[in-house]
Amino acid sequence: MVLTLKIGIYAKIALIVSCLGGEIGVGACSSTAPATYSEVAVNSHAGVQASALGPGDEFEVRVYEEASLSGAYVVSPSGQIDYPLLGTLIVEGLVPSQLASLIRTRLGEKFIRNPFVSVQAKSLSSKRVVVLGEVKAPGRFAYSDRMTIIDVMTLAGGFTPLAERNYTIITRTDSSGTHRIPVPVEKIMQGLAANFYLQPGDIVFVPEAIL
Repeated sequence: MVLTLKIGIYAKIALIVSCLGGEIGVGACSSTAPATYSEVAVNSHAGVQASALGPGDEFEVRVYEEASLSGAYVVSPSGQIDYPLLGTLIVEGLVPSQLASLIRTRLGEKFIRNPFVSVQAKSLSSKRVVVLGEVKAPGRFAYSDRMTIIDVMTLAGGFTPLAERNYTIITRTDSSGTHRIPVPVEKIMQGLAANFYLQPGDIVFVPEAIL
């Protein structure tokens, strides 16, 4: 009886978080059943992709043996950067590997034969993850590529004493709709479950434990 009541309350919490997602711009209230952690964790681990750059994001360009062409850049509000020799480049919407390919091609056309170019994102301030509930420092945090649930829980200061440590709910909106994914964070910390990769716009909600 107690177990049934506890599961029922968790289901209501998940629905509340889904509705909350609509209020802050990540999707309307949905009655879709929660996705299972195991299948989403596997897919999230296998399909982690670099995020596209946006205004305010910082990245670093390195051109082998070309110090004057290497350095840190911040995407302007118009989605551009000014790059040596090449002038204005529109970088918004490009992932780092695409930008590296663009710079490599443009430099190779006129200036350097077969340049080796790498681009690494440093701070993706245009993308956020929201953490709510029983954590010590709830709020919005800048997303970084391959950010995990453990990364963001660390930024949020960890659990409060009242937290339900193995039923953190991730609310995620993508092209197929809004999904709620219960994640066993403490088991991940203990090495008993696979880590879980977040996506930009995810809402992380830690409910209060029900004794």
